[in-house]
Amino acid sequence: MFDDSNEPRRNTWARSLRYSWLVVLVVFLYIAGTVMLRWRENREIDRENQQRAAAKRAEEDRRTVEAMGGNRFEILTFYSSPPEVHRGGRSQLCYGVSNAQTVSIAPQVENVWPSYGRCVDVFPRKDTTYTLTATDPVGHTQTATATVRVR
Repeated sequence: MFDDSNEPRRNTWARSLRYSWLVVLVVFLYIAGTVMLRWRENREIDRENQQRAAAKRAEEDRRTVEAMGGNRFEILTFYSSPPEVHRGGRSQLCYGVSNAQTVSIAPQVENVWPSYGRCVDVFPRKDTTYTLTATDPVGHTQTATATVRVR
């Protein structure tokens, strides 16, 4: 009356289920390990990229400071634009100084001060040569000239 033919199947199935958690655990550990290794690699790559970016910024900053005269006192630029105008026309005197305490332009031009790059308007009636004088904190001076021709 009793058929024992299903008993071995149940035992095999029950045994399989009993040890399947071990397989699931191994798969879970493998996946977790892979995720962790990739996370660490990405973190290291990000750190290297940040270091490269910081070094690049530092080099760009150094070049910028050097282009602006570094710690030297000097007149970087002084020119007129355009260099030739019609009588009563407008030209701009553009100047740049580094580490200057005061700046003046003769003949007198209003609103000048030490700057790495600045332009002021002038309206000459005849050919005029402008002289930029820059003074540093210890009293040294430098001069440069720019001429505006009037036609």
